[in-house]
This record gives sequence, structure tokens and C-alpha cells, in this order.
Amino acid sequence: MDNKNNQWRQDFPILDQKVNDENLVYLDNAATTQKPQTVIDDLVNFYQNDNANVHRGVHTLAERSTEQFETAREKIQKFINAEHSDEIIYTKGTTDALNIIARSYGAENIVAGDEIVISYLEHHSNLIPWQQLAIQKHAVLKYIELDDDGFVDLADAKKKITDKTKIVSIAHVSNVLGVINPVKEIAQIAHSHGAVMVVDGAQSVPHMPVDVQDLDCDFLAFSGHKMLGPTGIGILYGKEKLLNAMPPVDFGGEMINFVHLYETSWNDLPWKFEAGTPNIAGAIVLGYAVDYLSKIGMQNIFDYENELVDYVLPKLLNIEGLTVYGPQDPAKHTSVISFNLDGLHPHDLATGLDMEGVAVRAGHHCAQPLMTYLGISATARASFYFYNTKEDADILVNSIVATKEFFKNGTV
Repeated sequence: MDNKNNQWRQDFPILDQKVNDENLVYLDNAATTQKPQTVIDDLVNFYQNDNANVHRGVHTLAERSTEQFETAREKIQKFINAEHSDEIIYTKGTTDALNIIARSYGAENIVAGDEIVISYLEHHSNLIPWQQLAIQKHAVLKYIELDDDGFVDLADAKKKITDKTKIVSIAHVSNVLGVINPVKEIAQIAHSHGAVMVVDGAQSVPHMPVDVQDLDCDFLAFSGHKMLGPTGIGILYGKEKLLNAMPPVDFGGEMINFVHLYETSWNDLPWKFEAGTPNIAGAIVLGYAVDYLSKIGMQNIFDYENELVDYVLPKLLNIEGLTVYGPQDPAKHTSVISFNLDGLHPHDLATGLDMEGVAVRAGHHCAQPLMTYLGISATARASFYFYNTKEDADILVNSIVATKEFFKNGTV
């Protein structure tokens, strides 16, 4: 892809608008991504032509809906290179998927005195479920330290993961520091001690090739809305052997085999974990979003975003009074860039940028323990995707400088 003439940008109609009389520069992709017109059309097409509940229906619309629903599952299986399609569980998103692991695998396998190991950079979705499980089970929750660049420290991981460890859960990519953590190596450490490896893939699956068999993770969670799909749909990947041994956590229709008055038998994978009418349209359209991403190529997306970071990060580091968190070397930094400007609250900085048409996020980014670890309360965060350009990057830099001058002098 060409930075100067991004061929994919025209597919995203929402980007062609003005905000506060300025051209929109959307840099909040770590929170949610925009949708290409084709994916929007796919959603409308389903509701206009094929809408029906899935499974068990014998009429034509039900059969069409079911076929698309299960075809999307197979697309997602191939996208992350899972061994079996029944290892792909539809969920509401990353948060829901991680909670299912904690409430099912965790509840069944953690006893008093066991250890659960996470890191200081985890999103609340990959922290609170384990924190609460540890409280309920009287287990020990341990945190892996970060190195000077903000990566999960492998040396400390080797110390923290012991024969008492039963679960290790780490974010593949930090939603604050923009680091790609060595989850494959951490999985090897975890497995050497008999623990399972959980990967929060919310910020990695949309931006780079992810191969669950190569990583040898036991579970992976990610969200559709961060990869061009609708909100309210996500994926829990789990190794078939583990999922088969896990009890369901939600009960009702679809997830049963046979219901007696005083006992019930469960359905097979993956439907055992998909109680009730699922987000049918969301799942189908996530499959189409995967088609769109696959057409571009995940390695191409990863390489292009690296080019953007190579371009913008040095410019940001040259702004006097601006602190960038995470690696200072562009080669070590993904397209998630968090920063603070001296003397200015992140919310004020984000408001100033919005007046320039630049959409960034400000706050603790659902990572309050990481903020405490860094000795700050919040940051502003710009996050790029493949439809962003070097021009967007320049506008971000210039808008930060303009906002700095406005608050310094009272004029732009």
C-alpha cells in the first residue's frame, strides 16, 4: 500500500466528513475501527434478504442464515489457523470471551493456593476476571514486571510462573504502550509448568497475522468491532480438548442436547457455549470483515502500519514537552501511541485535537493498574489503522503543536 495514496480509504464513507469544520482524522482505532461500505452493505443485505434464526429451522431462510453463520465460523478458523472450526466460539467480544474462560475453565481448575499470573499492562478485561477468580478461590494473583520499553519481562516471567501456576493470561499487544509481547515464549514457559496460556488478542488479531497453532496458546480472545466488524460480536478460541472438558456458563436454548425434568445434557462444541439466539448478523458480517482483511493481507496491514509508525513517532518525540509511553524506537512500537503534554490534562489535549478534527482517546484506557505502575493517571492515545495516511500523521503532529500553543497563549 502507498502511504500517500491509500487505495483502501475510499471504502470507508465515514472518513469523508468534517468535524468542527475540519477534515476528520480518525485515530481512535484501538477503541473501535470504522467499517468499509461493503461490510455495511453485507449487514443490510442479510436483514433485507436472509434474516431468520439459525439451526433447527427447515425453511429456506433458516437454512440460508445457518449456512452463512457456520461459513463465517470456518472463515475465522482459517484466519487464525485454528485446527478445528468447533474451536471457534461466538461471544459478545473479548471481555465476554475472557470471562467465559475464567468462569468455566478457571472455576473448574483453580483451588486455594493455586497461582494465576498476568502482567501490569493488562486491560481491565484481562485483569478483573482473574482478580475476582483469585478472590473467590483463595488463589494467588501474580503480576509480571515490565522492562524499560514496557514489554512483559521474560526474565521475570520465568520467576513468576511456577509449578503452582495454573493460568497465565497476557495481552498480545498492549492497548496503551503499543508493545508486542512475547506470548509464544511465555506460552512455552507456562506449558513447562503445566499451566494453560490465555492470550488477549483484541489489539493483535486486527493488525497482524496471528496463528494460534504457532503461538501454541490454549485460549485466544478478540473482538469483531476492532477489525471492521460490528459491535457485540467476538471470538473465543480454545483448544478442542480443553473446551470439551469445560462446562457451559450460560444456559438456555441451543446449548442443550436433551432436557429432562431434573437433569440436562449439553450440546456438542461449539454450540455448548452459545446459549440462546446468537448475534447472527454480527457473526455473518464478521466473516465478511475477515474476507476484506484477508484480501488486503494481514502481513501487508502490519507492514503498512509499521511504515506509519516509522514516520510519525520521531515527529512526536521531537515535540517539546510531549512524553511518549512505551518504546521510543519505532521498530519496537505498534500503531498504538500514548502520550502526555506537559501542563495539560489528557482530556484537554484530546478536546483541543478534536477542535482540529483529530479523534483520539484520553483517559486510563481501562488499564488503571498500568497507569499506577507508570506513575500517571491518564494519557492521550492515537491509534492508527491501515486506512490512515502520512497526511493524517502530519495533521496529528501539527494539531498537538497548535493545541499546545493555544493553551499557552490563548490563541491558535
